[in-house]
Amino acid sequence: MWRTLRLAVAQSTVTEDPTDPGNLRASGSEIRGLMRDARAAGARLVQFPEGAITYPGKYVMSSGAPGTLAAADWSRVDWDVVREEAEAVADLAGELGLWVAFGAPHPLTPPHRPHNSLYVVSDAGALVARYDKRHLSHTEVSYLYTPGTAPLVFAVDGVRFGVALCIEANFPKLFAEYERLDVDCVLLSVMVDDAARAALAQAYATLYSYWVGYSVPAQFAASAPATITAPGGRRLATGPAGNRPGLAVADIDLDARDPDIDIALRRARPWRRTSRAGLYDSHVVVGDTRSDTRTEF
Repeated sequence: MWRTLRLAVAQSTVTEDPTDPGNLRASGSEIRGLMRDARAAGARLVQFPEGAITYPGKYVMSSGAPGTLAAADWSRVDWDVVREEAEAVADLAGELGLWVAFGAPHPLTPPHRPHNSLYVVSDAGALVARYDKRHLSHTEVSYLYTPGTAPLVFAVDGVRFGVALCIEANFPKLFAEYERLDVDCVLLSVMVDDAARAALAQAYATLYSYWVGYSVPAQFAASAPATITAPGGRRLATGPAGNRPGLAVADIDLDARDPDIDIALRRARPWRRTSRAGLYDSHVVVGDTRSDTRTEF
């Protein structure tokens, strides 16, 4: 079984106008170019941002008067082109022998709203899984999307991955859940210009002792570029500076002996599981007034 996997995390340009087929085709073309770069760098898996093919803007999609918020008019999206670009990404994944995780809206049966999703395509070019964003923003749930209901865990070369999208970084229970599901790495893909969210990604690598890939749109990368963080919180790779498309590339080595990774994987993570399982119960003292009285030195 493989114990090392090279991960590439992309910062690609995300369009917010899915009503123009040219925008969708430009996104697909850029994704495929970065896939080729990832394969040339020896990556087995490349991660793209939330809505990599398109993240429809709330005002662009509004069925109300210009500049107002109202229920999204999803009939304005050229779904045939969205599907063509997604299929072209999958076809290239098969040609390159490269796993790909990329964001796009996933249409449901009308009148139901789409999911905000991350597709996972195997190195054989097959769509093997889809994660539907569970925790939506106020705008997303009010006007745009149907929430998902389940976590996603998938494996590449023996390395287990979990998935989260954007605002879900603000829900620690999702990241704790992935630790309990025994993932080795969480892919956090966002559509936001927010350095604090990148800091949360680094914090989860520290708290839960797994790798975290953080994928961000290229147009927001000046604030916080794409990153790969190791268990324990050390950043292993960072995307290019400025608002430029590019990749962060690093190895996930399950047998790593770097002192910080070793401590995080083989000491901190097991200890935290032990501590959550009732470790302290037998050590609690009951009925000692020196413990119970909290107004004396």
